[in-house]
Amino acid sequence: MPELRRQLIETARRMAPANLNRGAAGNLSVRARENGVDGYLITPSGMDYEVLVPEDIVFMRLDGTPDGRRKPSSEWRFHHDIYAARPEAGAILHAHSPFATSLACLRRDIPPFHYMIARFGGDTIRCAEYSTFGSQALSDNALAAMRNRCACLLANHGLLVFGKTLEHMFSLAVEFEALCEQYWRACQLGQPVLLSADEMAAVLAKFASYGQQDSAQ
Repeated sequence: MPELRRQLIETARRMAPANLNRGAAGNLSVRARENGVDGYLITPSGMDYEVLVPEDIVFMRLDGTPDGRRKPSSEWRFHHDIYAARPEAGAILHAHSPFATSLACLRRDIPPFHYMIARFGGDTIRCAEYSTFGSQALSDNALAAMRNRCACLLANHGLLVFGKTLEHMFSLAVEFEALCEQYWRACQLGQPVLLSADEMAAVLAKFASYGQQDSAQ
């Protein structure tokens, strides 16, 4: 378990160089089991990632109670609810990255301007309705926006993504922010040409086996 705590801290520290976050904003978690109890490890509230040590990471039981010397991130509710609702989620990242947050402040979904939208499970990336940070309403809105998806925007807030592992989650977050930047830049030149429903359906079918190296692609 100490090793998983260190991996979570290392992943958190990668966020700033990847232009996903600055300072103490955002939060990350990973499924874990401690002392025979299932739950997840989550970054503490309001602490700069550069000063974190493994003992600062909070273990959250699945009933929502924390265990540790620090308070959990104020956004622990959507971490809890995603793990409860989505068994495929192994790690979760929330960030205030510049391009995703810019689009979130416009409260707009990201349409199928690029086929890589399918990487996140559908033909759009939805923007969840606004609610106060840390609230149950925000968690409810996020889960609705992530239906059949592994990512969403949070209105006037930032991005939210989950993956199978810490590394998978981080890769998806970087790709998500890159797509947001590409969409933002394309919109500066005009209205992007969108892929049709049929075209996106074909891409989604191909993504069902995307990245699997044990069979021909």
